[in-house]
Amino acid sequence: MKYLLFSIVFVLCTCACFPQGDNQSESIKIELPTNFKKALLVNEIEIPIQSKADNNSNDFVDIKAEYWDTTVYNPYKSTTVNTTEFPMNITFSDSTYASPVPHKKVITSHFGWRRGRPHKGLDIDLVTGDSVVSMLSGIVRFAQYSRGHGKTVVVRHFNGLEITYAHLSDIAVKVNDTLAKGQYLGKGGNTGRSTGSHLHLSTTYNGEFIHPEYLFNFDDTNTIRSQELWVTRKWTKATYHSSKGLAKLTLFTTKEAALASLEKQRKVYVVRSGDTLSRISKRNNTSIAAICRTNKINQNSTLRIGQKLILEL
Repeated sequence: MKYLLFSIVFVLCTCACFPQGDNQSESIKIELPTNFKKALLVNEIEIPIQSKADNNSNDFVDIKAEYWDTTVYNPYKSTTVNTTEFPMNITFSDSTYASPVPHKKVITSHFGWRRGRPHKGLDIDLVTGDSVVSMLSGIVRFAQYSRGHGKTVVVRHFNGLEITYAHLSDIAVKVNDTLAKGQYLGKGGNTGRSTGSHLHLSTTYNGEFIHPEYLFNFDDTNTIRSQELWVTRKWTKATYHSSKGLAKLTLFTTKEAALASLEKQRKVYVVRSGDTLSRISKRNNTSIAAICRTNKINQNSTLRIGQKLILEL
C-alpha cells in the first residue's frame, strides 16, 4: 500500500512539473496505468494549472539578470557609458513600506550638500543594537563591510530600486537571500565613517542615487508617495539640495509633467543688505552649490549690495 501511494505521488509530481499542452489551459488530464485504475477506481486524474497571471508577479521578474555583483557596492559605477535616460520611471506595487527602524523616524541629515560634500542619502537616528528591517520585499545583493559605509546591506527590490542600509553593527543576512517587506536584516550601529550611531539609508536606480524623500514619506504613515513616479536629474543630484531639510517637493506622476519641468525657470535676484548665500538659498528653495555653479562664484565670495544673481529654480 505504501508503495502504491508513493508511486501515485511520484507520478503526480512528475506530471505536474512537466505539463503537456497549452500553458493557458486551466488543467491537464492524466490517464492512469491499468493497475492504478483498478486500485483507485478511476481512469484518469485532473490537475489544475495556475496561470502565470495568477502568481505573484515578483516571481517572474529576474532582477538578477543585469549588474548582479555581490562583491561591489555599486556595480553600475564601473560601466564606461552611462545609459540612464531621464526622466526615469519607477513603479511600486505597494502603497506602503515597512519602517526600517522600530521607532519614530528622526532624520538628522537629509539628501543634499553637506559640509562641502554631497550627502547621497539620509541619516535616521537610532541606538546601536536597534533592529533594522527591509523596507520592501527583495533580494540581498550586497552584505559586507564597505569603505566609508561600514557594515552594509544592499537590497534590490522587484521594481529595480536598490536600498542601502549602512553603518550597521551586525549583518544578519547573506547575499542572494530573499527578504519579505519588514524582514530583519541587521542591527543599527556606528561602523565606517560615522560620527555617531545612525542608519544611513540611500536609494538608487540603475546606479543613480535618488533623493529618498522623493520616493517615500518618512513619517508615521510609512507611505510610498505614488505607485508611479518619474524622476528628473534634479532629484538625483545632491548639489541641488540642502542636507538641512527637504526643499519644496513636486511629484511627477506622468512623463509629460516630468519633461515639462526640465525647462529651467530662471530668476534674477538682487542682493540686499544683510544677504548671505545661505539666506538667499533658503529664501528661494535652492542650494548654495546651485547658486555658485550658475553664477561662477564660490561659497566664500563676497556679495555686494545691488549685485545680480541668477537663480535656477
